[in-house]
Amino acid sequence: MVVGEIMEIDKLIEYIKNSKKTVFFGGAGVSTASGLQDFRGSNGLYKEKRKYSPEEILSHTFFMQHTDLFYEFYKEKLNSLNYKPDIIHNTLKLMEDKKLLSAIITQNIDGFDKEAGSKNVYELHGSVSRNYCLKCHKFYSADYVFDAKGIPKCSCGGIIKPDVVLYEEVLDEKILSKAIEEISNADLLIIGGTSLQVNPAASLITYFKGKHLVLINKDKTPYDYLADIVIHEDLAKVFEQIKKEVVS
Repeated sequence: MVVGEIMEIDKLIEYIKNSKKTVFFGGAGVSTASGLQDFRGSNGLYKEKRKYSPEEILSHTFFMQHTDLFYEFYKEKLNSLNYKPDIIHNTLKLMEDKKLLSAIITQNIDGFDKEAGSKNVYELHGSVSRNYCLKCHKFYSADYVFDAKGIPKCSCGGIIKPDVVLYEEVLDEKILSKAIEEISNADLLIIGGTSLQVNPAASLITYFKGKHLVLINKDKTPYDYLADIVIHEDLAKVFEQIKKEVVS
């Protein structure tokens, strides 16, 4: 970590200590320290070569037309059950405990923020932990779905769908509205581990009218120019410092 980045992290820590309402907005990079693969990084899921692109597989149309192939990919690549929350999730929880964090808004579907103990979490794209029958709407656990052979089926015979937002589907209006409200009322918005390329989630940054915007991501984002602080560093390393200086 170079001197300039250390200075920026020190500035971020001061922002956190002095903020009246801090909101964290995270993407796939939040969970890579847990062992999960990210999506658009240099070794991300979307860089893999396969017959169908991940974007196509993770679409509503593909789920309905090729449910077997969807679940083959889903079980292989999006099963987070063998992983645990990392230092980022745990630090955010400690920040919430100390009244230093108002809300977490996440694009992730792994459910790690809630598993770590954070309470005010808005899962924009749903969670693998919730699954429901398309026919009778009975809910099933992630274990049931990931352990099922082939396509998971309900006791009524219906196909079970993960409660995640696929491409071509709209975000939950209530969750989206609350996320916008949290960002609009924040005086410090920390965005971490996301390329900010997927809308409408990425566009939420435009609702921020507060004092300080901070972007932490290994790669550049389309919104770097708007930020007071930009840190192109491993998110876990940054949060190691935050934990040490703010919540330890």
